[in-house]
Amino acid sequence: MELRQLHYFLKVAQKEHVTQAAEELHVAQSAVSRQIHQLEEELGVDLFMQKGRNLQLTAVGQLFCKRIEGILKDLDKAVGEVHEFLDPEHGEIRIGFPHSLGIHLIPSVVAAFRQRYPNVKFRFKQGMFPTLIRDVLSAEVDLAFISPFPEKHDQVAGDIVLTEELHAILPPNHALANEETIALEQLKDDKFVLFSKGYSLRPIVWHACLEAGFTPKIAFEGEETDTIRGLVAAGMGVSLLPEMALFQTNPLQPAHVAISHPKVTRTIGLIHRADDKLPLVAQSFRSFLLNYFGLQQNNTPSG
Repeated sequence: MELRQLHYFLKVAQKEHVTQAAEELHVAQSAVSRQIHQLEEELGVDLFMQKGRNLQLTAVGQLFCKRIEGILKDLDKAVGEVHEFLDPEHGEIRIGFPHSLGIHLIPSVVAAFRQRYPNVKFRFKQGMFPTLIRDVLSAEVDLAFISPFPEKHDQVAGDIVLTEELHAILPPNHALANEETIALEQLKDDKFVLFSKGYSLRPIVWHACLEAGFTPKIAFEGEETDTIRGLVAAGMGVSLLPEMALFQTNPLQPAHVAISHPKVTRTIGLIHRADDKLPLVAQSFRSFLLNYFGLQQNNTPSG
């Protein structure tokens, strides 16, 4: 069975006439008839029956036609994706990221990239740390921003693109709300609003509190930055958030204060599959990002 036979078969099925199909295919009528005959012989069935001057699909021909239409559409899509893979200025970049980066970082870098490559499309997928790793490994995304950066992982490679400090966020009427800096131990008697288990910021805050000499008392848990900020602003407790998550998105805002000791930071990495070649458009975006964050292009990726 040849691809040409399938194209000829579909054209005859659409036109219900060999001559008209041949005209549109720009081939001889005899060539179309011969290919259809060979296809029917190979399948061992009649795909068409004569109806007046036209041809009509048989019942099995209708079934075959429906399947072949889907197969050829998938094939056309696959060819298009190959062309996009090879074109650094078109195509689609699939990128994953944690929720906290969606407020400012992702919109900023994508807008900057699209100024240079306006024809590139993006598909975004948010997730937690293990979800992002899984999406990279399963090829659901080409690249993923992730925090913390996985220093040791055999199947992903990448670069630390940013290290940012976490700040204490406090209710506006908190006794320390007007301080420029505080030590984390000054919050040992406060109740904390933390991210739920599975979110990467939770263990960062937890370990920082232990380093400061106390175990945080949890009052509430949330799954989004806006939720954490809103609960703190409403006086439900205190928390720690990265600088990037302090951009105002609603009128009710907590106070935020720098932490002098211990320094609490998180790493943000850009990762990809270690054993796979990125599409050219994704390679172009990765190179752009390394320049955007001031990193050298010839950095040796971390595994």
